[in-house]
Amino acid sequence: MDTVKNENNNLINILIFPFYTILNILVFALKGFKACFYDLWVILYNFLSYRLDKIYRSTKDGNIDETMDIYERTKKIKKKKEYKYSPKLLAKLEKEKALLTEDLQKAGATRSKEPHIYYFKAKDKEGKIVTETMAGFSKLDINSFLLNEGYEVYMIKTNAFLDSLYQKTSIFGVKRMSTKDLIFWLTQLSTYIKAGLTLNESIKILNTQIKGNRARERAFQSISYELTLGESFSVAMEKQGELFPPLLINMIKAAEASGTLVETLDDMANYYTEINTTRKEMISAMTYPAIISVFALAVITFILLYVVPQFTEIYAQNDAQISGLTLMIVNISDFLKKNILLIGLVLILIVLLIAIAYKSIKLFRTYFQILLMHIPIVKNVIIYKEITIFSKTFSSLLKNNVFITESMGILSKITNNEIYKAILYRTINNIVKGEKISEAFKDHWAIPDVAYYMIVTGESTGRLADMMQKVSEYYQEMHRNIVNNLKAFIEPIMITFLSVVVGIIIIAVIIPMFGMYEQIK
Repeated sequence: MDTVKNENNNLINILIFPFYTILNILVFALKGFKACFYDLWVILYNFLSYRLDKIYRSTKDGNIDETMDIYERTKKIKKKKEYKYSPKLLAKLEKEKALLTEDLQKAGATRSKEPHIYYFKAKDKEGKIVTETMAGFSKLDINSFLLNEGYEVYMIKTNAFLDSLYQKTSIFGVKRMSTKDLIFWLTQLSTYIKAGLTLNESIKILNTQIKGNRARERAFQSISYELTLGESFSVAMEKQGELFPPLLINMIKAAEASGTLVETLDDMANYYTEINTTRKEMISAMTYPAIISVFALAVITFILLYVVPQFTEIYAQNDAQISGLTLMIVNISDFLKKNILLIGLVLILIVLLIAIAYKSIKLFRTYFQILLMHIPIVKNVIIYKEITIFSKTFSSLLKNNVFITESMGILSKITNNEIYKAILYRTINNIVKGEKISEAFKDHWAIPDVAYYMIVTGESTGRLADMMQKVSEYYQEMHRNIVNNLKAFIEPIMITFLSVVVGIIIIAVIIPMFGMYEQIK
């Protein structure tokens, strides 16, 4: 039985073996094809990729190294200056420091009610000994602030001469910031606060961006000092004299009460940007006519002084008879030639007297402004400009919850027009009496009807701030249009005027030439 079973197994193996062999041959053949047509190319691809990647990396590193080398060779290297002082000077400074320490423990710690200008000597963070001035209430306050700023203080002094030298009315005092600088300052301050910096840190950064203006540097340093002592931002600004406009100070004061400092800074930056745009449009409108006027005057003067006398000599040499318009032109030419310096001095003196009287004499300024505001076209330019500034400012004050009476006081300071100042003072009196704001604007020739009725509507609806904003937008557009029209209107008028005047002069001096020609014939 077992023998039969073994024979059957041998027979099966004999039959299966050929198939198994053929199957293995096919399998190894397929592996060979795969090795030739796939694995070999994968190995080759990986090898080439590795080599190319290595070459690329070495080239990239070389380029980076070359670029960094160019950067290192071209960047401005600021050498740190080492300050060395003699032992004698250092000993003197230490002695002054000891005296200061003793003073701070006694009289130097007493705070005054009014700020004084202090002169101090200190070593800054770089090791340089500096001598500067700074406003403060006591030597101890100044010393604490300087130490906090990283200074090593040696001496702090003050006297009446320093106070008088740097007082608000002095030439050393700080002047009001220009609108352009104020816009930059407000925008940057808002940006720094939004970035997470504190108000004091932002002020210090801004102080480093205004190098070259010592008065303003001192003012910003004084603001930082006041903030360090715990004073409010608006009060610190107010103590800087005329550096900041009253409008901005009051807006900041209202923002501190409502907690909207950043929003107010942005609003005021936009406000002063719009005011600056209006001012530039006005200057642009007046620049071209002014240039044309000067050019026309120069041309006419040149013709009368140098061209007409040439013809006069020709007439004299030929005994030509001149009369009428020609005689008048010749006489004017002779008069100018003999008195040109006197005429120039008189004109300059008249302009100076008008400018001084306009600035100093209120009555003269009032009547002069009334005269200008009754000249066609010019009156609309002035009225639209004043209404735009008034309504825009009033709207901003109301939106920031500044009291009406304070708002009117601020508004009276932002304009130099005496007519509008009188209207605002009348408005304040009406408010005190319990009357409406619009009563002061009713039936006044300097207030357009549209503006009056919009103010009345704002009062009746309780949305005076929004209505004043719409008034400002409306009259700003009106002002822009009339300024553009004025430029287009004045240009042909000035060119025509110049052409007519020059033409009359030329015709007047040429007419006698025809008479001379007839005599020669």
